[in-house]
Amino acid sequence: MKLLFRNCDMDDFDEIAKLLSQLWPHTDPGNPQLKSVYQTALNSPSQVYICAVYHGRIIGFCSLTIKNNLWIQGNLGHVDELVIDGHYRGKGVGGQLLAAMTKIAAEKNCKRIELDSSFRRTKAHQFYMQRGFENRGYLFSKAI
Repeated sequence: MKLLFRNCDMDDFDEIAKLLSQLWPHTDPGNPQLKSVYQTALNSPSQVYICAVYHGRIIGFCSLTIKNNLWIQGNLGHVDELVIDGHYRGKGVGGQLLAAMTKIAAEKNCKRIELDSSFRRTKAHQFYMQRGFENRGYLFSKAI
């Protein structure tokens, strides 16, 4: 499967929003707030959005936030979202997309890359561990 990996732009939003609705089934891909956050990230020097394109169609999306981190004593890359269209899962797209983002994180001087994943996504956990990620803690979250 020959894929093109490229930075996302504003014209990609509708396709990416549909992918995100596969990741988060209760998300409305037409939500204007989602579009606003997407646009803000495209203009941010600390965020990177890339997509996997197959035959002119976006079939995968990955986002990265780079932050200065005391524990790392430098830049830490956090993968915020990684989603592959359901029809293309298990075909190596996710691994290639994650490898592309890891390379970008290294180019941005990140010393480490990390992500979080819901407890119920056990297949995803195996996927990440097979690619060298370790489960080193829990994520705690609180709405404000």
